[in-house]
Order: sequence, then structure tokens, then C-alpha cells
Amino acid sequence: MLGLGAAVVLISLIMALLSWLAAHPWVLVPVLVLVATVGTGRLRIRMRREAVRAQGLRYAVEHLDGLHYNDFEFAVRDLMHRDGCSDAVKVGGRGDNGADVKATDPYGRRWVIQCKHRKAGWSGSAVGTPDLQVLNGTGRQVHGGDVLVMLTNGRFTGPAVEFARSQHLHLVDRHLLGQWASGSRPLWELLRAVPPPRKPGSLS
Repeated sequence: MLGLGAAVVLISLIMALLSWLAAHPWVLVPVLVLVATVGTGRLRIRMRREAVRAQGLRYAVEHLDGLHYNDFEFAVRDLMHRDGCSDAVKVGGRGDNGADVKATDPYGRRWVIQCKHRKAGWSGSAVGTPDLQVLNGTGRQVHGGDVLVMLTNGRFTGPAVEFARSQHLHLVDRHLLGQWASGSRPLWELLRAVPPPRKPGSLS
């Protein structure tokens, strides 16, 4: 009987409190402001930590050599994200139509990147013209790319270099990859003759 009485008293107090709050809703404003401020502060801290982590991302090219080709593509995606491409995504796999990573840079340019991983690095087989022909055939028409990149931790054949130049494709070989992955400059600052910005970017 005592338990039932306590429950009745508790319910009465809760009802009285709710009635009082309904009559004085302004009392809740400081509480809601405090909750919102704390929540926003935590979100900003988390975003700041993510930004610091991303900006600090570095890879030695020797580390990239040891990755599985799938992880190599994820590493390229993360580097694009580090450089400010917030929508960078890995899309490589069966039926990728010549694209392993796609991203939009802060200047509105759409990047389509095909990755060729070589376990032996520079000593591995060189990337040839046939691979570039696939990228050239799908990069703009299928993926809507503005900047088409063939990227490898190895090297390219002479004919591949000539074909890329004639078709306005961009090549990233082992040396350029090492410079990009271990540094802090975005890829568009390291490549020559990239298309002009589509829009003013946050980094302009």
C-alpha cells in the first residue's frame, strides 16, 4: 500500500511539473540553448579533429607498394579527401568503366582517377596505352570527368606518355605519386595544364 501511495505522489508531482512548464514555457529556453551549444561544440571539436587528421595524412611511396591494390585505391581516395575533395569515393571494382576513384575538388572540377598498383613499384610492368584508352573512352562520356588521371606507383611506357599528351590525360607515376602522398600540396598543384576552375573555391 505504501508503494502505491508513493507512486501516486510521484505521478502527481510529474503532472504538476508538466502543468507548470506548460504555463511557463520560457523556462525551457535556456536549457535548450545549453543543450544545443554543447551539441554544436562537440560537433565542431569532432570536425576539427577530422580536419587535422585528414590534413596530416601522409604516405611514403614504399608503404603504398606494400598495399593490396584495393587498399591502394582507398589510399588515393583518402589523399583526395585530404586535399579538400569532400565527396571523394572509391568506385573501383568489376565493371568500374575505367574509374577507381572519383572526386570533386574545391574548384568544382570533377576528377576521374584510374589506379594501377605494381607490387614491384618502378621495376614492375609499365602501364601502357591500352589502359589509357579505356580511361579516355569513359572518363568524360561515362563519368563526366573534367580531369582524367592515370595513377601508378610504377611507370608508363613511352607510347602511353605520348597518347596521354595527345588526349589531354594526366599521368601520375611513382615519382609524382611519392611527392603528392608524402607532402601537403594537392594534386592539382602538382599536375600541369589542369582545366580552369568551374567555380570560385574555398581555397582560392
